[in-house]
Amino acid sequence: MKILVPIKRVIDANVRVHVKSDGSGVETANIKMAMNPFCEIAVEEAIRIKEAGHASEIIVITIGTSQCQDILRSGLAMGADRAILIETEAELQPLAIAKLLKAIVERQSPQLVILGKQAIDDDNNQTGQMLSALLGWAQGTFASKVVFNDGNVEVTREIDGGLETVSLQLPAIVTTDLRLNEPRYIKLPNIMKAKKKPLDILCPDDLGIDVNSRLKVLSIEQPAKRAAGIKLADVQELMDKLKNEAKVI
Repeated sequence: MKILVPIKRVIDANVRVHVKSDGSGVETANIKMAMNPFCEIAVEEAIRIKEAGHASEIIVITIGTSQCQDILRSGLAMGADRAILIETEAELQPLAIAKLLKAIVERQSPQLVILGKQAIDDDNNQTGQMLSALLGWAQGTFASKVVFNDGNVEVTREIDGGLETVSLQLPAIVTTDLRLNEPRYIKLPNIMKAKKKPLDILCPDDLGIDVNSRLKVLSIEQPAKRAAGIKLADVQELMDKLKNEAKVI
């Protein structure tokens, strides 16, 4: 079985994000970038599936500028076999990304696509579901456990009411949640080996996909700063403020 793992390059989760002075976006110059945490979980899960003997090859793929090769090499260092970069300078929306991934799926013929449920920079949580709809494949979203059983894959999903387990017939789409696993630490020898693993570079035109955005971001602003709190003498003063100033009672 072949597994395809789409990943995304984002601002490191430990970096405090600042909006550009012109409001056109967030500042990325000289900012530490990393693989999206949910994507790391997806790569780790694919590797565990291969180590368990259920998969023969893992392909990591990302869409973006040439700088995105660094996270592909990270995925290869974790244990993926080869990588694909769809190189573009365009600001892509989830539907365009799903269409590009569909084209890659049709070329590579994986039986399972594992991707993070969302990226921490835009929090859209749309690409996996859109890809499933475009391919007509079964989907198991928000996965906290993945088990192979008699040719099917059982996915335990985190839902509002608790947990739900679904059985998916392959080929299928799985999106990962935080509690699925803990990604492994990348060792130096594996980083060196990753440099020799194959990395193919394509562009959207090679796949015949129009990636022009239908949305335009007008401006981005920092959230308003919260006003400082105050100390109250007693419960009666609190009740007076809630009644006369906040007017909530």
